[in-house]
Amino acid sequence: MSEFRLTQISDTHLGRRFPGLIANFQRVCEHIDANRPDLVINTGDVSFDGPTSRADVEFAKGLHDALPFPCRYIPGNHDIGDNPTAIGPAPKPPVEEAHRRQFCEIIGEDHWSFEAAGWRFIGLNTLVMNSGLAFEAEQFDWLASELSRANGRPVALFVHKPLFLNQPDDAETVDTSIRYVPQPARQRLIEMFSRVDLRLVASGHVHQRRDFTFGHTRHVWAPSTGFVINDQRQVRIGIKETGLVEYRFQPDSFEVRHVKAAGQVDIDIEELFAQMAAAD
Repeated sequence: MSEFRLTQISDTHLGRRFPGLIANFQRVCEHIDANRPDLVINTGDVSFDGPTSRADVEFAKGLHDALPFPCRYIPGNHDIGDNPTAIGPAPKPPVEEAHRRQFCEIIGEDHWSFEAAGWRFIGLNTLVMNSGLAFEAEQFDWLASELSRANGRPVALFVHKPLFLNQPDDAETVDTSIRYVPQPARQRLIEMFSRVDLRLVASGHVHQRRDFTFGHTRHVWAPSTGFVINDQRQVRIGIKETGLVEYRFQPDSFEVRHVKAAGQVDIDIEELFAQMAAAD
């Protein structure tokens, strides 16, 4: 395969009670269907509230199953719970093995690796990092084995949370500790990937579109397909809009296209809060 076309979606936050998010997802699906990539990757927060609603996870998977091409997934904090961090508030809810297993049972693998167009593609469940769960150590062992087989190929990494804001040693604060892969797991990942040709880190989570390069690695933040978070609730770092990201990989190179599907609406998080309050 000389070219591999991949579409990244993220933070779909699907649940039956949020028609606006469903409509945005359907607009994205129409765009993807028209462009026919080789693979779609959802980089987490597939469901609106997986830890408390198995129905959300099942509903989200059903919508993805309607897509006429293969999908891969990695979990977000809204799917399985969040990381413990060294600083900042305790995660609500914390990541749990039962929720991880639920994700794998309904959605699919929460970590994976494959090759295409001369590249090694890796998806990681970063929500278990710093958790002390048995799977955390198992996944690091698996990752070491996968990286040892890269054999000089360029590597593309897909994770839910960005690794960092601007550089690897960015200090964690109360406000930012839940936004990025937490320390010390972050440093361990960076050290492991320093042994291979890491060209791309693709993430979601922040609900902002951003694209920058650190060293020789390009960091692409996909926006949410569903909604935006206003400046009163979240600092503005990149572009606050709904959308998706398209990639074309060729041996030893890749292209990135930032896209907003026709008909996608920038739903504000306040609208969702109002819907939740009305339902209570």
